Amino acid sequence: GSSLEPEERSMEPPAMPEEEMPLTVASGPAGCQLFGYVGIEAVLDQMKIKTMKTGFEFNIMVVGQSGLGKSTMVNTLFKSKVSRKASQPGQEERIPKTVQLQSITHVIEEKGVKMKLTVTDTPGFGDQINNENCWDPIIKYINEQYERYLREEILITRKRKIPDTRVHGCVYFVPPTGHWLRPLDLEFMRRLSKIVNVVPVIAKADTLTLEERAEFKQRIQKDLKTHAISVYPQEDFDQDPDDRALNDRIREKIPFAVVGADQEHQVNGKRVLGRKTKWGIIEVENPAHCEFPLLRDLLIR
Repeated sequence: GSSLEPEERSMEPPAMPEEEMPLTVASGPAGCQLFGYVGIEAVLDQMKIKTMKTGFEFNIMVVGQSGLGKSTMVNTLFKSKVSRKASQPGQEERIPKTVQLQSITHVIEEKGVKMKLTVTDTPGFGDQINNENCWDPIIKYINEQYERYLREEILITRKRKIPDTRVHGCVYFVPPTGHWLRPLDLEFMRRLSKIVNVVPVIAKADTLTLEERAEFKQRIQKDLKTHAISVYPQEDFDQDPDDRALNDRIREKIPFAVVGADQEHQVNGKRVLGRKTKWGIIEVENPAHCEFPLLRDLLIR
């Protein structure tokens, strides 16, 4: 028979399914005081020794129509015959019917530091009657280098040192017209600035007077702002007030008015890189003559 005694019920709540408790990490005070020598500073020495052994890789692309001094500018930047034309003397230069990309690689060494430099030239860009979509091969090439590097990086068994063919910077040569940016210039920089660091420069700036140069720079800056083109250094790189102040000073000077020269001349008893004219010598590395030192410091130093 059934028992008339009341059933004993537990007053404990029913067991709930176990949930993972969130981990709480106790954060110590910023700038924790050390009570002995740890040796963290030695990491910098280790990194320096390792970098000196392996060296650096720097891949630069130069874009602009023919005759703007791209090859000369690259030679001036690295003070050696590293451009495609300088490496292929005697070869007849013909303007190709379509945009072609040609890369040449050199190893440069200075005071024990090695740098593997790859210069990518774009002969045929902007030289046709119809320049529609002439940026497509350049965009395709840049994206291919990103994909190639990523494929190597996601492998389970990666190479000890992945060859880096990504384009680190693109120097775009603006013709020294003294007017406004052409639709080709605007469209190219608008598209390329989304995938690579673009640094616009006014080529052969010695063909403009100082007043024309200043006015041309203001017009270019206005064009870039109107069309929302973000050139290097982008505002996303402003991590702290010091970086912002430095980058603002650079952005005020962009585009750099540059002059290239790979020949030395005697000036006041010193050998200087420059262009000799009937009325004097334009010193490439003199900030009073052109803004090449600013471009060099931005790209290399």
